[in-house]
Amino acid sequence: MDVMGDKATLLETGRFVQPADREDPGAAAEEMRHRLAAEAGDVDAMSVLGSLLLRRGDLDGAESLLRAATAEGDRAAANNLGVLLHQRGYADEAAGWWRVAAVAGSAAAAHALGRHHRERGDEPAAEYWLRQSAEQGHTLGAYALADLLEHRGDVGAERWLRVAAERGHREAAYRLARALDRRADTEHADGAARTPADEAEQWYRQAAARGHRRAALHLGSILERRGELKEAGRWYLNSAKDGEARAACALGFLLRDAGDEESAAVWWLKAAQDGDGNAANALGALHAERGETQTAERWYRAAMDAGDVNGAYNLGLLCAEQGRTAHADQWYRRAAYAGHREAANALAVLLLQGGDAAGAEPWFSKAAEAGSVDAAFNLGILYASRDDEDAALRWYERAAAAGHTDAALQVGTARLREGDDQEAERHLRCAAGGGSAEAAYRLGMLLDARRPPAGPPALGEPAAEKTECEEWYERAAQQGHRRAQVRVGMLASGRGDVVEAAKWYRKAAEAGSRNGAFNLGLLLAREGSEPEAALWWTRAADAGHGRAALRLALLYARRGQLAQGQRWASRAVDLGPAEVAERAGRLREALRQELTA
Repeated sequence: MDVMGDKATLLETGRFVQPADREDPGAAAEEMRHRLAAEAGDVDAMSVLGSLLLRRGDLDGAESLLRAATAEGDRAAANNLGVLLHQRGYADEAAGWWRVAAVAGSAAAAHALGRHHRERGDEPAAEYWLRQSAEQGHTLGAYALADLLEHRGDVGAERWLRVAAERGHREAAYRLARALDRRADTEHADGAARTPADEAEQWYRQAAARGHRRAALHLGSILERRGELKEAGRWYLNSAKDGEARAACALGFLLRDAGDEESAAVWWLKAAQDGDGNAANALGALHAERGETQTAERWYRAAMDAGDVNGAYNLGLLCAEQGRTAHADQWYRRAAYAGHREAANALAVLLLQGGDAAGAEPWFSKAAEAGSVDAAFNLGILYASRDDEDAALRWYERAAAAGHTDAALQVGTARLREGDDQEAERHLRCAAGGGSAEAAYRLGMLLDARRPPAGPPALGEPAAEKTECEEWYERAAQQGHRRAQVRVGMLASGRGDVVEAAKWYRKAAEAGSRNGAFNLGLLLAREGSEPEAALWWTRAADAGHGRAALRLALLYARRGQLAQGQRWASRAVDLGPAEVAERAGRLREALRQELTA
C-alpha cells in the first residue's frame, strides 16, 4: 500500500489542490467499495479511504481512518496522517508520524520530514532525511535536497537538480539550466562536442515546454542572440501570456525591430503595467520620438518608480532637449549618484557647457572609471584644452582601446606627430574602419607618402590599378571630405582620367574647397573651357587662393584687360605664397608700365 502514501505528498505550498465540485460517478463507487472494506476491518482500505477524504478536505473523516490504519503498521497511512496534522497546525506531531513512515521506508514521508527540519533551521537533519527520500527515487525529495545543497554552495547540488529534472520537475530543469549557464560564462568549450551552454538550452527547453515562464524567457533570449527570431518570438509570447513582464518587454523589442511598432507598444504597455522599468523606458522613448513629451515624461517617471535608473537618465535627456537645463541637471545627478555612468558623463558635459570645467572633471572621471567610453574621450578633450597632452593621450588611448572612433583618430594623429608611423597606421585604420572620414584621409596620406614616385606610363600601357591609399582617399571623399576629394581628383588626373578628376574637383569646389575650385579651373582650361575656368579661379581667389589670383591676372593680361589683370596680380601678391607673390609682383609691375606708357 505504499502507492497511496507516495502519491499523497505534501506539495511545495503545503496544501493539496481541492478537487472539482462535480464528482465522478466511478470515483464515488470506488469510494463506497473502500468504505465497506474499511468497515469490515481491511487496513489497506482504511488507508486508501483516509487518503481520499484527506484530498477532499474532510479532515475529521480522514483522521480516524488514518489513525486506525497507522496503528496497524501502514506506513502510507502514517505519512498521510502527518500531512493531515500539518494542515491542522500540529507540526511537531506531524513530524513524529512522518518519522514513523520514513523509518518504515516511505520516500514521501522522508521528504516531508526533511522539509520540516529545514523550516526549523536543523539543516543536518534536513539533509539526512531529504537524502533518504532522494536516494529512494522521490522527485520532490531530490529537488528539495538540491535546493538545500545549493543554498550552502555545495557542488553536489547539480547532481540532484539533474536527477529531479530528468524525472520531469520543471523548476529543477530551470535551475539546472541556470547553473549550466553560469558555468558556461566561466568555462571554455576547448573543442568539446557539447558545451554547458548547449546543455543549458536543452534544460531551458524542457522546462519551458512544461510551462515554466522564466525558462521560456531565457530560451527566447538564447534563440534571439542566435538569430532565430521567429522561434524566439514564440517562446517570448508563451512566457508573456503566462505573466512574465520581461518576456513581454523582449517581445516588444522584437516586434519593434521587425517594424511592427504598434504591436510592440501593446506588449510594452502590458510589461510596464506589470512593473517592468525597461518597458516603461521603451514606451517613453516611443512617445518622445513622436513629440509627445508629456506622455514620454510620464513613462520615464514610471520606469524610475519601478527601480530602473535609466528612467532618471532619460528624463535628463528629455529636459536637456527642451532647454530645461536645471531639471536636466537634477535628473542626471539622480541617475549618476545611483551609478549610471552615461548620466555622469552627460552631467559633466552639461557642467562643461555651462563653463564649470572644475565641476565637470570629477564626473567625467567617475563615468570613465565605470567604463564609459565617451567619458574617457571627453576627459582627453578636457586635458587637451589645458595643454596637458600626456594626460589627454592616456585617456584617448583608453577610449580608443574600447573602440571609440574619434579617440583612435586623436591617438593616430598624435603618433604621426611623434613619427611613430606603425602605431599611427594601426589607430588610423581603426578609426577609418569605424567611419571617420578624417582618419581615412590621414591614412591615405600616410600610405601615399610610402609609395615610390610613379614614372610616366609606357606607350600603350594600361592605366594602373588604384592603390590602397587611393581607396582610403575615396572612402573619405565619399563621406564629403573636401581635401580627400581634391586628392582623388589629382590621382585620377595623373592616370589620365579627366572625367573622374573633374567630378571630384567639382564636388570639392561646390563644397567650398578653394583647391578643388583651382584644380577644376586648371582642368577646364586645358580642355579649352577658359571662361568656365575663370569662374572657378575667381571663386578660389575670393577664398584666398594665391595661385588662382595669379592665373586670373595672366588670363586678363592676355585678353588685354590690363586693369583687371593688375588688380588680380596685386591680390596674388597679398595672398602668396612667396614664389607666387614674386611672380605676381613682376607681372603687376609690367602691367603698370604698360598702362602708363
